[in-house]
Amino acid sequence: MFGLIGHLTSLEHAKAFARDFGYDTLDDAGLDFWCSAPPQIMDDITVTSITGQKIHGKYVESFFLPEMLAMRRIKTATRKILNAMSHAQKNGIDITALGGFSSIIFENFKLENSPQVRNVTLDFERFTTGNTHTAYIICKQVEESADKLGIDLKKSSVAVIGATGDIGSAVCRWMDGRLDVADLLLVARNRDRLQELQSELGRGKIMELSTALPEADIIVWVASMAQSLQIDVEKLKKPCLIVDGGYPKNMGSTLKHPDIHVLSGGIVEHCLDIEWQIMNTAEFENPNRQLFACFAESMILEFEKWHTNFSWGRNQITIEKMEQIGGASKKHGFKPLDLSLT
Repeated sequence: MFGLIGHLTSLEHAKAFARDFGYDTLDDAGLDFWCSAPPQIMDDITVTSITGQKIHGKYVESFFLPEMLAMRRIKTATRKILNAMSHAQKNGIDITALGGFSSIIFENFKLENSPQVRNVTLDFERFTTGNTHTAYIICKQVEESADKLGIDLKKSSVAVIGATGDIGSAVCRWMDGRLDVADLLLVARNRDRLQELQSELGRGKIMELSTALPEADIIVWVASMAQSLQIDVEKLKKPCLIVDGGYPKNMGSTLKHPDIHVLSGGIVEHCLDIEWQIMNTAEFENPNRQLFACFAESMILEFEKWHTNFSWGRNQITIEKMEQIGGASKKHGFKPLDLSLT
């Protein structure tokens, strides 16, 4: 059985979520209430592969809200994720994906050093960040969308914003080793890590965001985007493909130009309807089939009976593992969300 650990995107989303599940009385609940809410299994899921195989899973709501980090309630945030992991393990789930901020919190606050959650010792082999599948899907989205737009990758400059992160570094390896793009523009906050990545790749230009954006034919954004950041579309190349792999996604509503094409990165579509309710609360055009690639990774691992932490540890994603999960993804009927040109 597979599991998905998710979270709500904001306090307002939490209130809407409560209403959807019949808890109208929580409309006035503030952040303190959600800080104390324990994890719960909110959905039973059935997924059917194009091979005919069926698997079953559960969605675990952690009730983490990003406002908890903004308000510096770090202990609350980490407790939320550890409690959700413990809840998944206690319910016999074999492989569970940490969705959205769950994996970021786990890695940034080194939760592997806190395996004991009350009477449960976490078995980290039963959890995956899903980042390998996410990185693979983003790379395939770049490849397929560039072809649609007539952008020649071998002559293109690709800027990776958040290049030193787990997903960002994997995207850079694929862009270099499989797509052989003309130029890689590396953007991240930590210059030492940028230099390490540049040395590993043997190429790449370390740049500031403001100088990289106007030079890029393709922008892969896999870092958190500051709310105050304003991108001047007039300074971007035309055409320009932007794959928004951040979370939550917000570029599509802010960058309006006929030659600027924004695609939600790291999203897959299954070839068959998935039996679940939880994605009705997400902002997908087709919630019966569309989902985050990190979530799909746990489904793929369950289909293949690879009950292991396939994606784990910072900057450990290899091209070979991306190809492995990508092959299994196609085998079971997942495909990257494509670019609509209408």
